[in-house]
Amino acid sequence: MALRVGMVSLGCSKNQVDAERMLYKIQKAGYQLVEDAALADIAIINTCGFIESAKQEAIDTILEFAVLKKEGRIKKVVITGCLAERYRSEVSELIPEADAVVGIGCNADIVSVLERITADETVQCFEEKEKLELTGGRVLTTLSFTSYLKIAEGCDNRCSYCAIPDIRGGFRSVPMENLIDEAEKLAANGVRELNVIAQDTTRYGIDLYGKYMLPELLEKLCVIENLKWIRLLYCYPERVTDELLEVMAREEKIVKYMDLPIQHCDGDILRKMNRPGDEDSLRSLIAKIRAKVPGIILRTTLITGFPTETEEQFTRLAEFVDDMEFDRLGCFPYSEEEGTPAAEMDGQVDEEVRERRAEVIMDQQSVIAEKKNNALVGSVIEVVTEGFDRYGECYFGRSAADAPDIDGKVFFTSPDKRRIPGEFVKVRINEVMDYDLIGEIEDESAE
Repeated sequence: MALRVGMVSLGCSKNQVDAERMLYKIQKAGYQLVEDAALADIAIINTCGFIESAKQEAIDTILEFAVLKKEGRIKKVVITGCLAERYRSEVSELIPEADAVVGIGCNADIVSVLERITADETVQCFEEKEKLELTGGRVLTTLSFTSYLKIAEGCDNRCSYCAIPDIRGGFRSVPMENLIDEAEKLAANGVRELNVIAQDTTRYGIDLYGKYMLPELLEKLCVIENLKWIRLLYCYPERVTDELLEVMAREEKIVKYMDLPIQHCDGDILRKMNRPGDEDSLRSLIAKIRAKVPGIILRTTLITGFPTETEEQFTRLAEFVDDMEFDRLGCFPYSEEEGTPAAEMDGQVDEEVRERRAEVIMDQQSVIAEKKNNALVGSVIEVVTEGFDRYGECYFGRSAADAPDIDGKVFFTSPDKRRIPGEFVKVRINEVMDYDLIGEIEDESAE
């Protein structure tokens, strides 16, 4: 009987794609994949190591599976992903229950790792980050109609607070022909929504083709017949070009949604973050985006309490948030990451102050979000069905304005009790509940 393998993948969607590639290799090698890793013979924890809260989640998860191993409920524990890559020797020393600690450069060797630990060998496998495979088969862990297309690996931006370049290496674009082939296969297997991701999607192609090629890539993706929604995440503000905006406005399949992490608006703080721009340039950019792509949904992320941030600078950020009225926003207190320039800066802000400032921004955003959602009451929007909520006795899904896992939901009732995930329906919005919308089926002529 084949050994059962289960995986818990933590952190971002980019890490999730890595997990899906490993699962494909494991399944192809004859192992049995199980959805619940706690019921497996071998549990793989694909970790995130980006900020302190993510590291703590990874450690807590690993320790949970260490207990399961001690109780004899699982046989082996494998640690992969960013935490394993970043803290190689520390992970092995602090968690002796781990049978294997695998850096991202060894993801392609995951089957060999499993073979070695089943022979009772303890494995530490680390290769150059650049050996991380950028293409290959995947076992999708998303709902069947939605998936991620990772168009590049690593990052060259070197923001002073960020450890990603040290963990993931330099920026490396995936050749366009490989991406088109992968997207076509995903669409042929039922994917209707493609979420384009990278550490910096707007940098795509510069290393391979000598120029930014995201607009051309998007145009080629739009030709793929079965795709309905193409969503753009992780756009670097300075590389949002007129050409990109023109493609977004022109192509119907590209949803009018852009994830534009700006982190702050104060010019001095941005310079210390090693990010270009200031409040004036950001205001101009946002105005241009909204003018060139009417009705676009803008998501951003912000950091409060970055070293030396004063109350005045924070107040300026809060006023900026009020003025800009982003459609989606996440705000996080600054996290000191060892090995980054920001962690060594003078003027570290008290942790309670960082957190209080983040809460203030999120309170502001909740008011903005409520106002924007209330404006939708009475309108009819297109929603992709994700499932049925037995507690609420209604279906739920997302509109084009909501990215998977990070934005709100649309809950709706339907006289047809046979709705399936991936079905697109028209929903009339009747009320608002926090960041979510509530409505009812308007038009039974679903796709």
